Amino acid sequence: MLRPTALLLLATLATSALADPPPEPKVERTVAEDDQVRIEELKVRGETKKVEVKNKLTKAPDYEIVVNDAGRESAGGTGTGLPKSGSGTRVWRVLKF
Repeated sequence: MLRPTALLLLATLATSALADPPPEPKVERTVAEDDQVRIEELKVRGETKKVEVKNKLTKAPDYEIVVNDAGRESAGGTGTGLPKSGSGTRVWRVLKF
């Protein structure tokens, strides 16, 4: 059986843990462009999550680079037919909804 002081300490710790919400993640959006392409990058907590490349002059389709997670092996090059690179995999959207 717990003593009343132990119960009070346990209740105080549980209340303070629930009262403080977790901090919001730092989200950064950067855009780099020149006369031919526009590159939009999304970073969450300093880690790149999404990169979109949009062509301005050529009729080449826009594409997205799916960034590899740190510490995880990418799916490319394992028989999926996707090109593998050091920073991610290029993905072209076929249909838009």
